[in-house]
Amino acid sequence: MYDSDYLKKLSEIDSIVEKPYISNEEVEPAEPEQTSDAEDKPRLFDKLKAGLSKTRKNIVYGIDTVFGAYDDLDDEFFEDLEEQLIIADVGVHTTEEVLDELRGMVRDERIHSTEDCRAALSRLVASKMSVPEDAYDFENGPSVVLVIGVNGVGKTTYCGKMASALKNKGRKVILAAADTFRAAATEQLLMWGERAGVDVISGQEGSDPASVIYDALHAAKARHADILICDTAGRLNNKKNLMNELDKIDRIISRELPEYKRENLIVLDATTGQNAMSQARDFSEVSDITGIVLTKMDGTAKGGIAIAIASELSVPVKFIGVGEGIDDCLRFDPEDFAKAMFEGASDEQI
Repeated sequence: MYDSDYLKKLSEIDSIVEKPYISNEEVEPAEPEQTSDAEDKPRLFDKLKAGLSKTRKNIVYGIDTVFGAYDDLDDEFFEDLEEQLIIADVGVHTTEEVLDELRGMVRDERIHSTEDCRAALSRLVASKMSVPEDAYDFENGPSVVLVIGVNGVGKTTYCGKMASALKNKGRKVILAAADTFRAAATEQLLMWGERAGVDVISGQEGSDPASVIYDALHAAKARHADILICDTAGRLNNKKNLMNELDKIDRIISRELPEYKRENLIVLDATTGQNAMSQARDFSEVSDITGIVLTKMDGTAKGGIAIAIASELSVPVKFIGVGEGIDDCLRFDPEDFAKAMFEGASDEQI
């Protein structure tokens, strides 16, 4: 079934899968309507605000209360503002840092009104969450995207949504089903692949994930794919053998396709709050994390965790999930996020 060179290669990654891949290449979805980023931005901002409604109601109510209760920007004002930010899961360290800098802005810019202070807070938070200009260069390909995280955070769903979004931008995408341990994980990704109209590379249940990645890498190159998105098994950050498996996969990718761009995205569940922070720290010890995906932002009233993660880990939040729809995983825009959180609430019905 395999030639000698292929068997030799597979022996280097400890396991051979009997079935190199499963493909749904017969799927031919309708061509998507192309829109420009400028045309999409107002729609995406509205979707962001709607998706963050729980977070907005929680944070905006508290912020409105503080800014509406004071005429002077005194110590008592900052103490109440500190309490509201901590309640919103911004975290003690990040809150202290933000307020120290906000006090400096109030002093240096001679800010006196609460309205101007609120706008300054929005600008400051946006700067804390800045996304590099080249953050999305990997979308142009050729690139390999490794999606990692603990169980139950929405990795497989995110992979499917990302594949759909990139396919709609005209990219040729392949999905790799390297979660070979969770029951029905492969079937779930195959469904997403069919829905998005992209090929899916898969091994048998219980097979070595690294061997699935190996097959997917060579399929991506042979089929001239722009982007290979690799779904991986959920792993607890205290399971050393599973964490070490990520290092093995990383080495295989670097060895087989050294010329491809690399993107390692950790998926975090926003509803877990500060636990998400510790997960990101632990995973960063075994993987060079290049970006964060925050899922379930529509299900939490404490969306301030996005601010804490971006600020404390110095890793950009690149995508956020704000709903169940296939197009409800959005590129993260710090200014839009801060504006949705802190500005223009007093004259809105929320």
